[in-house]
Amino acid sequence: MTDQPVIFEERTAGNGRKVGFARLDAEKALNALNPAMIAALRPQLDAWASDPDIACVVLHGAGEKAFCAGGDVVTMYHAIREADGGPSEVCEQFFEQEYRLDYAIHTYPKPLLVWGHGIVMGGGLGMMVGASHRVVTESSRIAMPEITIGLYPDVAGTWFLNRMPGRVGLFLGLTGAQMNAADALYTSLADYFVPGDQRDAIFAALAEVDWDDDPELNRGHLSVLLRRFADVSRDQRPESNVLQHLEFIDHVTDHHSVEGILESLRTAAPDDKWLATAVKTLERGSPTSARLIFEQFRQGKYLSLKQVFQRELNMSVQCTMHHDFPEGVRALLVDKDKAPRWQPSTIAEVDDALIEEHFQPPTGLDPSPLADLPE
Repeated sequence: MTDQPVIFEERTAGNGRKVGFARLDAEKALNALNPAMIAALRPQLDAWASDPDIACVVLHGAGEKAFCAGGDVVTMYHAIREADGGPSEVCEQFFEQEYRLDYAIHTYPKPLLVWGHGIVMGGGLGMMVGASHRVVTESSRIAMPEITIGLYPDVAGTWFLNRMPGRVGLFLGLTGAQMNAADALYTSLADYFVPGDQRDAIFAALAEVDWDDDPELNRGHLSVLLRRFADVSRDQRPESNVLQHLEFIDHVTDHHSVEGILESLRTAAPDDKWLATAVKTLERGSPTSARLIFEQFRQGKYLSLKQVFQRELNMSVQCTMHHDFPEGVRALLVDKDKAPRWQPSTIAEVDDALIEEHFQPPTGLDPSPLADLPE
């Protein structure tokens, strides 16, 4: 690890064009996304986007354990405490800048490859899901477990959970269930499975591509390269937990309420480790988050990507001003007693007004600071 939050490198390809590499460099922190990383990434991505010599960009993480384990919520916890119930400028700026980075990745004008090796959660998934080319490996562990800290699947979760087959996205959002590489492929969170030990070979192969001036042709060049590696690795893919349990997921999410889904899960009493863990996460998670996630999924189906980020900025800042988010971070990551005291303590006690409040713009966020995002 260096004193730089992100390490940038440019490698020259055979025809003189270049590939830009950005490596998140906080290995001990599992490359958790922090303001310094965001501040370094955004201008460099912009510079590469406008540089005619750069044909392709690669984003990956230091070490073997994680691409990015999520956002730096501990720093936000301390900022919330300092704000003493009011809006935290630190939190508002973090969410705004994080969402601007994610939006830039979603709309990047050149091929952008994310190497999703190891842990890819929360803010890490927010960066990966928007890339034009997403690679996962045998060690990929992907999830949006925000219900455990009183938050919800942000970073465009409203967008990508609604674009999964059926109501799989609702199930994954409510339960924080962990996905493997095959799950990521099935739910359209990733495009290619390649064994982790092929990373250096792929990175080297990028320098051998005969890149074009046209970004669309270059996307095709990158796709062909990655497919070549993926085709010889098909027999190494894990089994998809999501696909294996799809019928079960469909049945329990037929209910149009969190209470109904939870009761159905309890009644089914699945004798399956993956499902049992998912049920336990929903049972122990924030009741307010559970209701918020359900409404996020239900109301967000037809929103544009820009509208999604604008709404999620309101929701995220509202979460910092309510009880459960700082309490969840305290219990899981600060005091680490793993005994959050949720308020309200049951799903039945969460009223509609509390949930509706989370969708309203906090003071100072109307009009939205993200109104200038390009359509």
